[in-house]
Amino acid sequence: MNESFTPPVVEADPDANITDLLVDRVAVAPDAALFSVPDGSGGWRDITSAEFLAQVRALAKGLVAAGIQPGEKIGFMCKVRYEWTLVDFATAFAGAVLVPIYETSSPSQVLYNLTDSGATAIIVETAEHFIRFDEIASDVPAVTKAWQVDLGDLDKLAASGASVEDAEIDRRRKLAKGSDLATLIYTSGSTGRPKGVILSHSNFVETSRNAAVAMKDVLAPGSSTLLFITTAHVFARFIAILCVHAGVKVGHQADTKQLLPSLGSFKPTFLLAVPRVFEKVYNSAEQKAEAGGKGKIFRKAAHVAVEHSKALDAGHVPFGLKVQFALFDKLVYSKLKHAMGGNVVYAVSGSAPLGLHLAHFFRSLNLRILEGYGLTETTAPATVNLVDKFKIGTTGPALPGVGIKIADDGEILVKGVNVFGGYWNNPEATAEAMAGEWFHTGDIGTLDEDGYLKITGRKKEIIVTAGGKNVAPAALEDPIRANPLVGQVIVVGDKKPFISALITLDPEMLPVWLNNNGEAADMAVADAAKHPKVVAEIQRAIDEANATVSRAESVRKFTILDHELTEATGHLTPKMSIKRNVIVTDFASVIDDMYANVSDVTGSQSVIH
Repeated sequence: MNESFTPPVVEADPDANITDLLVDRVAVAPDAALFSVPDGSGGWRDITSAEFLAQVRALAKGLVAAGIQPGEKIGFMCKVRYEWTLVDFATAFAGAVLVPIYETSSPSQVLYNLTDSGATAIIVETAEHFIRFDEIASDVPAVTKAWQVDLGDLDKLAASGASVEDAEIDRRRKLAKGSDLATLIYTSGSTGRPKGVILSHSNFVETSRNAAVAMKDVLAPGSSTLLFITTAHVFARFIAILCVHAGVKVGHQADTKQLLPSLGSFKPTFLLAVPRVFEKVYNSAEQKAEAGGKGKIFRKAAHVAVEHSKALDAGHVPFGLKVQFALFDKLVYSKLKHAMGGNVVYAVSGSAPLGLHLAHFFRSLNLRILEGYGLTETTAPATVNLVDKFKIGTTGPALPGVGIKIADDGEILVKGVNVFGGYWNNPEATAEAMAGEWFHTGDIGTLDEDGYLKITGRKKEIIVTAGGKNVAPAALEDPIRANPLVGQVIVVGDKKPFISALITLDPEMLPVWLNNNGEAADMAVADAAKHPKVVAEIQRAIDEANATVSRAESVRKFTILDHELTEATGHLTPKMSIKRNVIVTDFASVIDDMYANVSDVTGSQSVIH
């Protein structure tokens, strides 16, 4: 199959905009909890949908009183927290347009987003954010208003709008039709300069209404989620809006070091995460078991969990496997489920492939990870595995109202209610991306006979070796990165005689692993990068990955870098994706060293820098 279309299940309303989702939710269940915020004593305090609407309208009045006009753009730099969605809806109720800015953005990136979008105001969260804005304020004279969340400016704004009539907010919120601009979201720039993605109200409204029906089991009455992924990214932003529409209670935790305690107290029913989160949960549990002398038990339990899940797919679980599974459920699985709050049944995962091992493992913990696929240009989701349409190893079928097509060269094309309206101030890029009226994603993949999409790589990242072998980096990078010691993996080898890899160590897992392996936990990363035990463990991870591909595709040499790759160094995007072109350029000499003595290659070898 090379094309699949899932018809919409909700009739489109060309006049509806994002504000209607909240108004309709309050009409259905005004007293139901829509959000929970920390109560200051380790617990949570609920906010009903009616209370949220009242706060949204009050803040919208404040924006109007401050002089914000319909259609004006407001930059917003803030980590994931309750106020994010409050500001999002208040901006729409005031008739304005929100322009998210990653809270990690540099002054130059803030300048670009504000200048390119034509913003006239900005809301920042912290004093440090304000300092970054202040550095470039003179270069954006159009931005005449600035507010800071941590100074209480949102409350002050709400209080200042008391004289604004309700009728004015009702008028403003109805100005935008479905085809009008709802937000400008700037791409993270992993392949070049960021582009402003034009997303309409209909993109959010129609995608939310159709997704809510398709994902009714996940978004069932009484469901809840704890958001910890930045809402400046379209993935969490869409889920936040979807939860308002579906009546799902939402909490927030921006500090990932406090994630497990927050999960324990909030007890969500589903999670939104990227594969790296599940890798860390699994690796932390394994290393904790290792430290307690129970590593062998954990690994056996993991093996049984994976085999149990595979048996479920096959339609029959042998009696012996059932007995083993029941035993480990008490000894291992129940503890992991408790650590995640005890109520989590589903997780929606995106951004990168999860890996079969982890998908099967968590499925047997009664945590079904529903992998999906999408981009900023598709308002996040294009496909997702559903509870009743679920295949591990795929990103699921197209959502209702969405079509997927595989081009002759393998590129994934998307058409439907979720597809963006083009790039802001960039008609050339828009024409290229929308050639033939389908959005060209730049990713490559396949559709199986049932219309389930499998991602195999990034079109621009395909490596062609000197021998003419096409290699998709993700097929090697994902399994290597699953090792607890590994932070990032960058497979290289374009126009080279064989495949090599740059590898960084995970700074959180490194001390735990060193301690479990009889070494000093405080060993510096630079020293660990050349330690024989560390090198041997990385070699083992690479050998396991190599076993899944042909020799021509296998990693023959690798370099363990003596420092992290971070957003601050310019090598990762805000959503922690690698900037491959930047890394290859910055580490050109290191890469060249791995190919300096081609005759030395007799299997996988280690090169340390």
